[in-house]
This record gives sequence, C-alpha cells and structure tokens, in this order.
Amino acid sequence: MFELLPPPIDSILAFLVVLGVLVFIHELGHYLAARMVGVHVETFSIGFGRAIASWTDRQGTVWKLAWLPLGGYVKLHGQERPEDVTSDVQALWQEGRTFHEKQVAARAFVVAAGPLANFLLAAVLFAGLYATLGKPVAPERTDPPAVIGEVVANSAAYKAGLKVGDRILSIEGKPIERFSELQAAVSTAPGQTLAMRVLRGNSEISATATVEARGTTGILGVRSAAPPPVFEPVGLGASLVGGVVRTWDVSAQTLAGLWQMITAQRGTEELGGPLRIAQLSGQVAQLGVASLVSFIAVLSVNLALINLFPIPILDGGHLLFYLAEAIRGKPLPPRAQEYGMRAGLAVILALFVFATWNDLGHLGLFRWVAGLVG
Repeated sequence: MFELLPPPIDSILAFLVVLGVLVFIHELGHYLAARMVGVHVETFSIGFGRAIASWTDRQGTVWKLAWLPLGGYVKLHGQERPEDVTSDVQALWQEGRTFHEKQVAARAFVVAAGPLANFLLAAVLFAGLYATLGKPVAPERTDPPAVIGEVVANSAAYKAGLKVGDRILSIEGKPIERFSELQAAVSTAPGQTLAMRVLRGNSEISATATVEARGTTGILGVRSAAPPPVFEPVGLGASLVGGVVRTWDVSAQTLAGLWQMITAQRGTEELGGPLRIAQLSGQVAQLGVASLVSFIAVLSVNLALINLFPIPILDGGHLLFYLAEAIRGKPLPPRAQEYGMRAGLAVILALFVFATWNDLGHLGLFRWVAGLVG
C-alpha cells in the first residue's frame, strides 16, 4: 500500500490513515447517539485547531478537517450547563435539542457510544478478515532452526549485512541451533556488538552486529523462516462470531497486560504514544492491507478501553459523574467536577509525557545524543 513511498513519508501517511479511521468512527458513535436522543450536533471535527476544509450539512452541523490530526471532537448543542454560561448564550439554545436537558441515561448513552463504536469497528474488521482470508489455525508449536526468514529495514541485522536465508551458526563463539537460542542471545545483549558465524548458501562467513537496545531488551531485527500461518475458510456467520470473540480476546489481553504493568510484573517500556504508533503504522503498512486492517482493529480496541477508564476528561470519567448523578438524584457539585477534571487532565498529561519519553527511547534519540556526548 505504501511500499513505493520513502521513509518517513510512508509512516506519516499510514499514521494519518490509521488515526483518521479510529477518530472518525469514535466521534461518529457520539454523533449518531446524539441524533438518536434528539440532541443537535453543532460541530463534527477530525483534528484540532484551524480548519483545513469544512462544510455545513442540512441539519446545521459543521463538518471540518483540522490541521492537527491528533484526535477529534463532537460539539453538542447546549453541552454546557445553564449556570456556566451567560444569558446571551442561553438565548441561542434550541429548546428540546440541548444536551444538558436530557435525562442522565440519555447523556450516558451519548458518551458511551464513542468507545462502543470502536469496539464495533474492531469486531467488523476482524470479521471481514475472517470472511475474506479465513480464520488462522494455530500451527503446532515448534522451535524452528536459526534461519532468517525476514530482515527488518534499517535494523541491526540489516546494517550487519544479514540476508534472508542466512543460518546463524554461532554468536560470540557459542553454537546456535534453534531460533529461540538466537533470540535469547540477542535479547540479553542490548547495545552490544556481537560477532557471528553465518552459513550463507554453502559458505561460512563472519558478521558483526550492534544490537539495538529496546528498553532492557536487545533487538536484532530478524524473523524466523517458520512456515506461514494456515487459514481455514469460514462462512459469514462464523466470521461475525469470530470477530466478536477476537475483539473480546484482544480486550482481555490488553487489560491483563496493563494489570501486569500496574503490579510490576511487566515493564512499562511497552507503553507507547503517537510517535510509536506512527512508527508501527509505517512498518505494518509495508506488510500489506490485511496487516494494516488487523493493526487498526487492535488499536480500535485499545482506544475504546482507554476512553472507558474512569478518568475525568475521558468518556469513562464522564460516565462516572453520570453514575454519581443517578445515585444522588442530582449532579455532583460544580467544584467537585472541576477538581476532578483538573486531576484527570494532570493524569492524562503525565501519561502522555511518559509515553512520549518511551517513544523517543524506541526511536533511538537518547542513544544518538549519548553518542554525540560520548
């Protein structure tokens, strides 16, 4: 899809496609739910800031594409509470079409519809892959020989001159038989330069690779020459069921991984932000449309789960406020909501900074700076 584009243009375009699809579907969920409960939607925006293009539909909704493509929003009519705006603003409200006057269940439905749309997108994409390609059948678990089946562009293996079909015989004098042994030798040597003996065709050659450091793990940038996955044709009904089951499995795995990070059973270096997503988008796009569609589906599940976290500012935080309102019979005090929003904003900013720090580490910025200083 993006094979003919030079880096980093391929990654940028793939990132815009991936993020654009996810944001559009998320905001479309809010938009459709608002229309269903009778709330007028003033603005539907993909991106933030100044509009690159915009138009107004017959319902009076302004649809726009903004220049900063890191999200989007739906502006609901009368989203503010009467006590938070002036009488001049209230005079412009259309009776019966404002968000604040709807019952708490209707408002919660509008807010929850965004994450639900992302879950639905993931299920549909997975089902589409099953219907067109078939359902992957898990092969018998084997440990293949240490033969290179793929070399990642610009990786440590690529720079060392390793090629597809090469068989790694030894690393630092230690014999290597299976691919798992190759992985173990490399993963424990981040940033180190390793001497290798390689069988290429009928000849043995020497190679030297400086292992890329990915947190505390070493990465060589090769994949095994294991047999390709086997796909089993399935009908439309089984595809739909498989899409839902796959979405559930990805959700469960994501939450399990997050819990492992919280309980220190797993490192947090895997957390990534926009830069990491952009890098992965470019890499996945090079593998074909099916891989890109699967990647979008997985990210859609992640976006849905993140938005459901009970953090004010996110959809889950608003749902938490609505739950409190349903129990109390009235909204939380304005000051409590304000403090909650401030705390939520602080949490989101901290996570963004942490994820971006991880992204820069993955991209090698700190090693580059250390190399300049050294």
